[in-house]
Amino acid sequence: MAKTKKSAAVEPGKKTFGQYVLGFFLLLYTLFCALPVLLVFIVAFTKEESVTKNGFSFFPEEWSMDGMNSVLKYGTQLATSYGITILVVVVGTVLGLLVMSMYAYAISRPNFRLRKFLSIYLLIPMLFNGGQLAGYIVFTGYYHLKNSLLLLILPLAVTTMNVIILRTYIVNSIPAELMEAAKIDGANEYLTFFGICLPLMKPSLAAVGFMMATAYWNDWQNAVLYIDKNSRKPLQLLLYNIQKNIDFLLNNNNVPQAVRDAMGGSIPKYSATMATVIVVIGPIMVAYPFFQKYFVKGLTVGSVKG
Repeated sequence: MAKTKKSAAVEPGKKTFGQYVLGFFLLLYTLFCALPVLLVFIVAFTKEESVTKNGFSFFPEEWSMDGMNSVLKYGTQLATSYGITILVVVVGTVLGLLVMSMYAYAISRPNFRLRKFLSIYLLIPMLFNGGQLAGYIVFTGYYHLKNSLLLLILPLAVTTMNVIILRTYIVNSIPAELMEAAKIDGANEYLTFFGICLPLMKPSLAAVGFMMATAYWNDWQNAVLYIDKNSRKPLQLLLYNIQKNIDFLLNNNNVPQAVRDAMGGSIPKYSATMATVIVVIGPIMVAYPFFQKYFVKGLTVGSVKG
């Protein structure tokens, strides 16, 4: 009987038939998700006449750099906008992680007197919002922050859900005994947070940081509202303006022929649109694989305690 049970057991490291089937369907699902992204890259380097004639295709008749060249023509402004966006992403993510991790640590302490008050205060922005018009009046009329990069950083620096994720990680994944041992040794709250808690929060910080960086990178609405100067335009606003310019040239019959000739005789609407998408998502696609393991681990905090 013992030999029969032993032979029926699955050997360690050996995959079952069900795992192969599951892997096949996951691979198939991944391919379906990757096909639209692949199509974006193909159309971006497809000749506009081919797209107009045959529609979007994975096997275009003729390749062309017209779409990408129409975006790269902005040259210096494109590089400036990239620099502004990277600055906003780095400063905003670091500042937001520092503030939110300290907030999460404070409301995770059971003996903190203002714990309940700050927890309720944190939830208020999820239920009530002053509105876009009121925010515009306050930021520009009272704070005088028009064309300031602070308006690209501060509105997204602290969000309720990210604080909840960090708080959950502290409560479920960092042993309370470490905190107590630090207090017994004479450490104050600042030393306990920066010396013990913050280093152990790396998985959750990486996950939240990646979500914050993506939000900063894709933010264009605040830039449209508050930024007018070309020297402070982020990448998303520049690409938004490029798309508007292309639509204007295509839909306006009064555009001089000299302008159309400067665009190469034809304006690549579809390929240029896809080229702008590549410029936007390219850096995120490169960065994501490096943060994926922290992203998954940080969002599944508390499921398995070490």
